[in-house]
Amino acid sequence: MQKVIIIDDEAAGRTLIRQYLADYPALVVVGEANNGVDAVRLIREFRPDLIFLDVQMPGLSGFEVLGHLDEIPQVIFSTAYDQYALQAFEVHAVDYLLKPYTRERFAQAVQRVTRPDSVNIQRLQPLAESLLTPAVAAERYPDKVLVQTGNRLVTVAVADVIRIEAEGDYAMLVTAQSRHLSNYGIGALEARLDPRQFIRVHRSDIVNLHYVREIQKYPSSYDVILQNGDVVRVSRSYMEKIRELTF
Repeated sequence: MQKVIIIDDEAAGRTLIRQYLADYPALVVVGEANNGVDAVRLIREFRPDLIFLDVQMPGLSGFEVLGHLDEIPQVIFSTAYDQYALQAFEVHAVDYLLKPYTRERFAQAVQRVTRPDSVNIQRLQPLAESLLTPAVAAERYPDKVLVQTGNRLVTVAVADVIRIEAEGDYAMLVTAQSRHLSNYGIGALEARLDPRQFIRVHRSDIVNLHYVREIQKYPSSYDVILQNGDVVRVSRSYMEKIRELTF
């Protein structure tokens, strides 16, 4: 018997996985979670052999969930977003199910868990790359995001975000008119934004290049001056990104 936990913020997604798993009596569902925080708690409690993991969820993203674990079980990602495929295989995911998927496609993923000898690692990387073409990735970057404010979700246009700064485990989106605290960490937000527009300059800061007024160069550092007057120091580990933009 192998213990399984299903993690998906959509009830329909959890139900489908549970129904498909009925074909595999050796895989026993011991818990379900609809957000990243509960997912970490369940995984620590039950120590499953396998988790089905969504990427975008309240509280913590799928990748942030894995980052909170001391021991990572086998992971099959189940998500509607194809732009995270390469990142999923970088954390050694068994498979990446792109919603909507068929029972046959689900069976292929499960076979990689129940029959490890059937996994051809050299075939997994091309699979990930086939899911993530430049054209598709460009279309997948959101134009707007929803950010919780009290009991409400408000829409923020990505183009209006001047900078993103870390706030503990969360991140603050700064616009000209307001500041919005996201439920996601700065690393998860970086993965969802167009790298041609948003550049990480510090472990705690991402800036929107459209709002950069100037960059002040010092002997061993840079300061990014934004149009709203904010000054963001470029850390040493991110200085190369600034140099790459210099002509």
